[in-house]
Amino acid sequence: MPKKYRVTLTDEEREQLTALISKGKAAARALTHARILLKTDEAEGGPAWTDGAVCEALDVGLCTVMRVRERFVEEGLDAALRPRPSSYAQPRKLDGHLEAQLITLACSEAPEGRARWTLRLLADRFVQLGHVEEISHETVRQTLKKTKRSRG
Repeated sequence: MPKKYRVTLTDEEREQLTALISKGKAAARALTHARILLKTDEAEGGPAWTDGAVCEALDVGLCTVMRVRERFVEEGLDAALRPRPSSYAQPRKLDGHLEAQLITLACSEAPEGRARWTLRLLADRFVQLGHVEEISHETVRQTLKKTKRSRG
């Protein structure tokens, strides 16, 4: 099957990748991607290794080689070396005001019949008081840990 994305590096790009590898002061992923690009370079004077040979030599998967080639051709050198930003960024459940409300609740007297607040009790009471629609005990834990408050 013919390659859809052919890597052809300019002399400047080749020098930049070689310098990056020789310094060795970059993330391991960036160094590996630089090595992949140098080995798959089909420009004049480039080694033009097959994907299988690159996989064996650099101990990476075939999909990694194909993705790096694709990102280089489609998005450029910088995009091929850097990981994509995570799309899993979750908005914060609690802003500063709600965090203060949660800390106030945690510092208050424990419910009757309890010696101290538990994370689940705090989460349930916080929802009952109408501050939020739902909140997990893990969010409560992280918030209290961030403020270094104890629950009792």
